[in-house]
Amino acid sequence: MNSQAKSKIPLNDLPAQLTQLGLHAVAAGCDDFIARATKGRWSAHVMLEELARAELEERAQRGMARRLQRSRIKRFKPIVDFDWNWPEQIDREVIERAFTLDFIREGRNLILLGTNGLGKTMITKNLAYQAVVAGHTVLFRTAAELIEDLEVDSPELRRRRLAQYARPLLLCIDEVGYLAYDTHAADLLYEVVNRRYEQKSVVVTTNRGFKEWNEVFPNATCITTLLDRLTHHADVTVIKGESYRVRESEQERAARRSKRCPKKTKKPTSEKS
Repeated sequence: MNSQAKSKIPLNDLPAQLTQLGLHAVAAGCDDFIARATKGRWSAHVMLEELARAELEERAQRGMARRLQRSRIKRFKPIVDFDWNWPEQIDREVIERAFTLDFIREGRNLILLGTNGLGKTMITKNLAYQAVVAGHTVLFRTAAELIEDLEVDSPELRRRRLAQYARPLLLCIDEVGYLAYDTHAADLLYEVVNRRYEQKSVVVTTNRGFKEWNEVFPNATCITTLLDRLTHHADVTVIKGESYRVRESEQERAARRSKRCPKKTKKPTSEKS
């Protein structure tokens, strides 16, 4: 069957042959590559070096695109747009140190704790993206998505999905505490954290203090152990202030009002002669 597929490619179809060999970058720009080699009078050694460089660059780009798609980060604002002066309290040093990604190499966790609208998700998605760019495997999920994904009837399917959450080098769990869950949900979250404990990093965002997690997972007996494993080898940073989204909404409303009701300028009165 493979021999039949090979025979369908004409011997003079160089791009098709290169594609079959997995040399996609050179195949896509075959004519340009040959032209540059001819113009530059490349030696065989230089030609092979350029071919290898082009293929490695293309594979790195494809690898990053694949990791980014699998990470499920989706859309986010870049960290350069983050207003560090808006929160009343934020440990900028801890967050900027996290962007060196040393915590991933050390298998440490990062927990961002604060009320809604202070940029916890924005920071987390930027961290996740930076990790993808650095070549790490990443998975971003909200707590609700993670728990829903694991609440399946089949024990075998649940084991496979737990293994998927244990696999990436960085796991980001967003919005823990925004909804209330049952005891079983706490057990599932514990399983995820436990499988990664002291091996791979977790970033968690939450709007509830740790003492309030018993309200998020009422009657769950594993909360103490869950928090013990999550906060051990972790940086916990608290962000305080008013919602940035509320401020943006107020600014947008004010802008709309000013457009609807422009200030009237008084007409100059003419003097009587």
